[in-house]
Amino acid sequence: MSDSASEGVQDTFVSHLIELRTRLVRSAMALVIVLVPLAFYAPELYDLLAGPMMKSLPQGSKMIATGIVSPAFIPLKTALLVAFLIVLPFILYQAWAFIAPGLYQHEKRFVVPLIATSTVLFYAGMAFCYFIVFKFVFAGIAKLAPASITVAPDIENYFNFVVGMFLAFGVAFETPVVVVVLVATELVSLETLREVRRYVIVGAFIVAAVVTPPDVASQLALAIPLCVLYELGIIFARFFVKSKPAETETAAS
Repeated sequence: MSDSASEGVQDTFVSHLIELRTRLVRSAMALVIVLVPLAFYAPELYDLLAGPMMKSLPQGSKMIATGIVSPAFIPLKTALLVAFLIVLPFILYQAWAFIAPGLYQHEKRFVVPLIATSTVLFYAGMAFCYFIVFKFVFAGIAKLAPASITVAPDIENYFNFVVGMFLAFGVAFETPVVVVVLVATELVSLETLREVRRYVIVGAFIVAAVVTPPDVASQLALAIPLCVLYELGIIFARFFVKSKPAETETAAS
């Protein structure tokens, strides 16, 4: 390789690093801009996050804070979580804008709907967890607690539990996207996906048993949507496979 070609490759690599840094800085700035006003409402945001748990506790009950800085730090972490969810579409756009120049035109048409759908499904998984799953989980835990025990959850433990559940359900709701990507990249065929359906159902219940609390309601609340979303992914992938021959014929002509 000549010196000029080597310098050209190096300049390209450096320019990519500079663009990546610019994208990261923009994402961080957007996160800070949204976080600053939300920080003033951090206590209210945590109260909103703690709503499902507080509804399951006896009237007048409150959570506890065992850490010295937890009463101030955990609400701020809640505000950061909300800010990240608000800025998430912008962050994904920055990631898309960074990788877009290296994609073919047909790949660009595929990636944009993929990112948008993934974002919506992640939000949907979190909303499903907050409004439906938590209602049954916390009510079941409160009923199972012995009469000699006063249920007073620690705010930090509760926050970590909620974030873990949000992540589990958000990722679980990405199942249709994963199925479509597997078919689109020809890693797995539709016939194979249909044949392994029974194993996917068993796996869904195993995953639900691992990531959710040890009660039947919460496990079913994750396992059943996983199975339904898997079937939806097969349906969407079927339409993708049907449209692929048409694109091939168009390209050939």
